[in-house]
This record gives sequence, structure tokens and C-alpha cells, in this order.
Amino acid sequence: QVQVVESGGGLVQAGGSLRLSCAASGSIFSINVMGWYRQAPGRQRELVADMANGGSTNYADSVKGRFTISRDIGKSTAYLQMNSLKPEDTAVYYCKAAHISPSADYDYWGQGTQVTVSS
Repeated sequence: QVQVVESGGGLVQAGGSLRLSCAASGSIFSINVMGWYRQAPGRQRELVADMANGGSTNYADSVKGRFTISRDIGKSTAYLQMNSLKPEDTAVYYCKAAHISPSADYDYWGQGTQVTVSS
């Protein structure tokens, strides 16, 4: 089993910055992707950014140029630096630790951290 814990959410004014942190623990040897997702009220959960162990990244178009994902693979941690925040970035942000391979995919989720951007 893998436990995932996020931290760093909060309330910020538009144009401000926040940094989210995610720590995975337990049976982490199989984790090869970590990422951030978000879910706003009344909307589906969506990918914000993820990063594979090899360093490749994916970003949602809406956050490109503003958000940066980084990882400390040795510590099984992931970070999301969010700059130039907009009110539409308001959501619960979830960290996901996953194993993706041709033979099996599985993932573990954190409990989420609230990010609120005021206008």
C-alpha cells in the first residue's frame, strides 16, 4: 500500500503564488508517475500536471507557463509551484502516485488540499 499526503493549499489573491507539496510513503518502489489533479465544484476531476520518473511532464493547457511540477524521486515527493493564480484555479487539488506499465496500472490518491483564489 501507498499513502499519499498533500499540503500547502490555502487562500490567495489573484496574481499570487502557492506551492503544493505531496509525499508518498509505504510501498513506493513501484511508483513511476506522480501528478496533480484538481476538481472544482460541479466539475470533473482534471489533470493539472504530472511527471514520470524519467522526467517527462504533461500539463493542462490552462496552466502552461504558470504552474511547474517538480519531483524529488529519491524522497517520493512532488511539488506544484503555482504562479499568476486566477480565480478559475480555485479547486481541491489532489496528488496521485501511480504505477503505469504495459502489464498493470494502479494509483493512489491523497485526501486533497483546498486552493482558493480570490478576485
